[in-house]
Amino acid sequence: MTAWRLAWRFLRRDLASGEVRVLLAALVLAVTAVTAVGFITDRAERALALEANRLLGGDAVISADEPIGAAPRERASALGLAQTETLTFPSMLRAGDTLKLSDVRALGDGYPLRGSFRITDGADAPERTAPSGPARGTAWLTRSGAQAFGVVPGDTLRLGTAQFRLAALVMQEPDAAMDYFNVSPRVFIALDDVASTGLVQEGSRVTYRLVVAGDAAAAQQWTDATRDTLDRGQRLETIADARPEIRRSLERADRFLGLAALVSVVLTAIAVAMAARRHSARHLDACAVLRCLGASQRTILAIQLGELLLIGIAGCALGVIGGLALQSFVAGYLADVIGMDIPGAGPLPALQGFAVGFTVLLAFAAPPVLALRRVPALRVLRRDLGAVEPSAVAASLAGLAGLAALLWWKAGSVELGLTMLAGIAGTFVVLAGIAFGLVLLLRRVRTRLRGPWRYGLANVSRRAAVSVAQIAALGLGLMAILLLTLVRSDLLGRWQESMPADAPNRFIINVQPEQLDGAREVLVRNAVADPALYPMIRARLIEVNGEAVTGASYAERGDRARRLAEREFNLSSEATLREADNTLVEGAWWTPGDGGGARVSVEQSLAESLGWKLGDRVVWDIAGSRFEATIASLRRVDWESFRPNFFVVASPGALDGYAASYITAVRVPRGDTAMTQQLVQAFPNVSVIDVDAVIDQVRSTAEQVTVAVEYVFYFTLAAGLLVLLAAISASQDERLLEGGVMRVLGARTLQLRLAHASEFIAIGLIAGLVAAIAASVISGSIAVFVFEQPWAPDWRIALIGGGIGTLAVTVTGLVATRRVARMPPSQTLRALQG
Repeated sequence: MTAWRLAWRFLRRDLASGEVRVLLAALVLAVTAVTAVGFITDRAERALALEANRLLGGDAVISADEPIGAAPRERASALGLAQTETLTFPSMLRAGDTLKLSDVRALGDGYPLRGSFRITDGADAPERTAPSGPARGTAWLTRSGAQAFGVVPGDTLRLGTAQFRLAALVMQEPDAAMDYFNVSPRVFIALDDVASTGLVQEGSRVTYRLVVAGDAAAAQQWTDATRDTLDRGQRLETIADARPEIRRSLERADRFLGLAALVSVVLTAIAVAMAARRHSARHLDACAVLRCLGASQRTILAIQLGELLLIGIAGCALGVIGGLALQSFVAGYLADVIGMDIPGAGPLPALQGFAVGFTVLLAFAAPPVLALRRVPALRVLRRDLGAVEPSAVAASLAGLAGLAALLWWKAGSVELGLTMLAGIAGTFVVLAGIAFGLVLLLRRVRTRLRGPWRYGLANVSRRAAVSVAQIAALGLGLMAILLLTLVRSDLLGRWQESMPADAPNRFIINVQPEQLDGAREVLVRNAVADPALYPMIRARLIEVNGEAVTGASYAERGDRARRLAEREFNLSSEATLREADNTLVEGAWWTPGDGGGARVSVEQSLAESLGWKLGDRVVWDIAGSRFEATIASLRRVDWESFRPNFFVVASPGALDGYAASYITAVRVPRGDTAMTQQLVQAFPNVSVIDVDAVIDQVRSTAEQVTVAVEYVFYFTLAAGLLVLLAAISASQDERLLEGGVMRVLGARTLQLRLAHASEFIAIGLIAGLVAAIAASVISGSIAVFVFEQPWAPDWRIALIGGGIGTLAVTVTGLVATRRVARMPPSQTLRALQG
């Protein structure tokens, strides 16, 4: 209790005299940065997940080919989740004299639980939002379906034994992006109207879907419990099962937000380590006096650690409060910008703030504090004697291990964590080595310099240990900020490129072999140059390497492998590799006349999921006939191209003799229906799918992700600059003392400022250049191994970043040391030496 009382008195005295303000301010800034970024990223991630779930119609969906039992519904009710259901089945739809196979979607009450429909009452009527499906007795048609049937709202549709009034055209539907590859017009009716159609009977081909939505934790609990109890033929869908172009945008956003939190942790460690060094240096004299008065090492250690713990409690509490206030402002502004609701803040970021604050404080402030217990009493007479504490080395190693654990924890990704750890360690070693070399060089050349430049550079070489620590600390801080800048620029640029302006917006399906020439003629007449039509043959997997297989054969390889084995494959054939969105990663592509029998090229992730490799013999069933081929190559496919791509592509001639239809994707001006009308009139069996609405959904999601990333980046950048200011201020005492001595010897204010400028330019130049190069290399590694994007180094950005870093260190240093030139020398010397 005596030690705690003394710790409290030390803290009050240090706060009153300003002794501990830098350390407390650094800790508050650090926890504020970590907590605010944590709150913002947590809320942004949940908001983006909710927004992405609108593409699914809910938070999770069970799909089945038989009616879904009561267990999942009861589980959802117990967890307080909203639920509804839909039925999907093919049926012939009649409008006047036109009869077409259509995709019927019967919607239950409240569907969709996430998102909404965009509908219009006519071709010239404005679009409006419909939160739920059509009323009983009415139907909706997709815009392309209405064009195919030649109907307008108000016309009558006949489905089975029931008649419906066409009430609206669907411009955008909640789950369109999950299933835009659909060959039939879609018609929407109320679930209660299904019975009147007489279409759903025993043996009918119906897909049943149960949709749930609600609290994120409850939805996740329902998903985890349901996934383990799925019956045969059932499939659980979440946003993780979204189209690749949706899923990858969300994954990249999540990883970038994790990187922003990592940068905050790095800046936290730098600031606290620098501030703790100053704190311990200012307590050397007090501990020496306590030793003279008979205090034991244990007492001194208890007092100092007690004060450190009190600082931690106060700093973390103030930091969490500051983080809450900042995130409230930023999140509110972010919600207005992106036009969507952002969920409230949860408690986890606050707990993370306390954990990060105490871990960094104890890891980087404990080593110098441990040294205080062995301050020799002789320091009262000889001030040049400092503390010697071997255990501080062990504590420093523990601190580095603690930082590594924090980075690993905050990364949420093995690749991202390893890249950051390796980058930080390598950058620190290079910075320390260059800094030490700079100190040795300046010791040789400083005698040849004159004026303030000599004094400034002499400070760098005279305080060798301090200079090496400053260069390493500032370099790491600049590297973290530049890294975030480079990754953010590269990431946003890639997102903009991932959805090119000329992306196809019409899929043309079901072109028969005898219609190829006529279809090409229509496309060319509508300014589609050299249209490529690809054969598509439906097949089911039945055998691999002589062994019969089913979905159950791949159950041990996971749910995705089982689904892939059970689904129908779309086989195609190509003579040449389409290098624009297909990259050969293993094996060789076939060449004309090389023989070798039937061969196939398989998409890489499909082969990995099913355990296929080069040389395997795979057999499919095509309408009762066997098709056997050897795997000749593996491809990586860019699914974000919005062009027809296939998991399995066969060599030329291998699929001859099998019934095939053809598919292509083209781009036409938005709103242009001439090509669609000409093609459908010439070939009534052909379906033209308008995917403008899907592309709009994908672009909208990517834009919202971009805005979230932008604002998190700006806040982290501002917090990093504040933390760097605290780190530079931590070495204030040495400069105050030197400035006081130089003022006594007649130095003018301008000379002091020039001396400080030369010192910061030297430190900033080394730290900035190494930080810029390191940030470029690390950002390249992150781009390739974490974001899975190509990377080409741009050293101009590194040089610009190095120049900006040097300027930032110089300006920040001059601002932080302006008190040195203004403070009267007598006051400075009395405060530091008295």
